[in-house]
Amino acid sequence: MYASVPVGSLKARQNNGTLTSQKGSPYGLARISHREPGSRDYIFDSSAGEDTFIYVIDTGVNTEHTDFGGRATLGKSFIAGSDGEDDQGHGTHCSGTAAGTKFGVAKKANIIGVKVLGADGSGSNSGVLRGIQWAVDDATEKGHINRTVLSMSLGGPFSQTTNDAIQSAVEAGAFVAAAAGNEGEDASNSSPASALQACTVGATNERDLKASFSNFGKLVDIFAPGEKIQSAWIGSSTATNTISGTSMACPHIAGLAAYLIALEGPRSPTDLCKRIQELATKDAITNLRAGEGSPNLIAYNGNGA
Repeated sequence: MYASVPVGSLKARQNNGTLTSQKGSPYGLARISHREPGSRDYIFDSSAGEDTFIYVIDTGVNTEHTDFGGRATLGKSFIAGSDGEDDQGHGTHCSGTAAGTKFGVAKKANIIGVKVLGADGSGSNSGVLRGIQWAVDDATEKGHINRTVLSMSLGGPFSQTTNDAIQSAVEAGAFVAAAAGNEGEDASNSSPASALQACTVGATNERDLKASFSNFGKLVDIFAPGEKIQSAWIGSSTATNTISGTSMACPHIAGLAAYLIALEGPRSPTDLCKRIQELATKDAITNLRAGEGSPNLIAYNGNGA
């Protein structure tokens, strides 16, 4: 398994007191709250993923980063000798996109870091499987499985065992967002992207083009911004980095799932992925190839313009 990545201020907006506008936001946030590209304002409901739980199964998380506002915790590490802190940066970046105060979709969601990838961005399939199971067990024991999202910006060759683990997590009640992968090929060749029960995420760029590296195909459920995404990083409590990958697209959907749970109430993971598709901006991606089966859908939160 490996990480799926290739080598402003908040201002109240009048709308019955429920919507907020973040001026000068990262373009990815703005894109998912507008039907057209080009805005730098992220418009979102003030519920903002409150009382939801995003388990980021990745390289860990920099819990001291100011963008998390104390909402990020270390869950469990499956890397020998590590307490779960991020020593690579990838997991912190994904966590920031999902739920950071400045960089994130669901700004009030709770982040739980599940470390299954080491400092080199790789890990074992068994570690990933244990990480998935731990997250499901933890959410179940704490009584919030129906408000739980698993964010999986990682991938490896097709594995029925991994896909079965995703199925079990979804059947338990957890929504699973999975990166489509960065090989520029059909997502059916990798896992967990090929898991039927995952909400699999391809990447677009600022011009609404499918990113050149993004996997594609009928197993992709949705596209989200994944090129040149700025988010939190490691090294200090304020560090940032701008990187690209379906890894960066995936947490947009993890955050959006948490956002919709808080806004509209819990629903089954399958229905939540369908809701994300229903809300999506349609036919905006101009370079999808006929016959590949990819959905022409860019994520949209339903509360923008």
